[in-house]
Amino acid sequence: MNPFRSHFGGEADGDAGGDAGTGEDGGLFDGYDEFVPENIPVPGAFLQGHDVLAGEDHVAFHDVTRELFEERTVYDMTFNYNLARLNLDTRHENAGYRYAEEVAENAKDDDEFLGEENENPGTTDDRRVLRAEFTPTTPFCPQTHTLTMGSFRAWNGLADRHEYDLVRVRADEMHHESEQINQQLADLEATYLETGDLSANPNQRVEVGSTPMERAKSDEGPSRGPQAPF
Repeated sequence: MNPFRSHFGGEADGDAGGDAGTGEDGGLFDGYDEFVPENIPVPGAFLQGHDVLAGEDHVAFHDVTRELFEERTVYDMTFNYNLARLNLDTRHENAGYRYAEEVAENAKDDDEFLGEENENPGTTDDRRVLRAEFTPTTPFCPQTHTLTMGSFRAWNGLADRHEYDLVRVRADEMHHESEQINQQLADLEATYLETGDLSANPNQRVEVGSTPMERAKSDEGPSRGPQAPF
């Protein structure tokens, strides 16, 4: 793995020794081996009623996440680093991912997060399911759609690298387009459960963009270059 330089100095992935809070970063980042509740999001509605990962359990899964995101190039392009590192960035204390092991009987009560086409979470009762909830740095983060889609494909496309049969992904309600984004994530999840296809593109069904101007630009043609991660 070839680390690259971030805009803020130091190795962008913190792979040297696994401690991103030392060296050239000037203490701006916690270490991947640390669980610092005040520097990560409070679990939101999608995780309520489920077994939220904390301490070593959170650290262990998030370390796997770092590896999978690196392999699938799930990067936060604003900060030019692996998205898993956002959890460690002390300048954005309420941004990043939180996780919870799904409690099947409680999953039946939150269809609003599962989408109209995936209203029967009982179909996954025999699976071990993890829920991942992404909180962006701002309510208008233009990358939330792309990052959550990329995360879903990374976790489920490399499922042999962790212990879960399915990782469900949703954006936190604080994002101004969380409803549209979560519907598309639910559509992708439903397609994946039915066909095993992770390449489905639900973008065509619902317009998602941070502003009307951004949506207008997207209509002009592809905005991502040849190295787009997903």
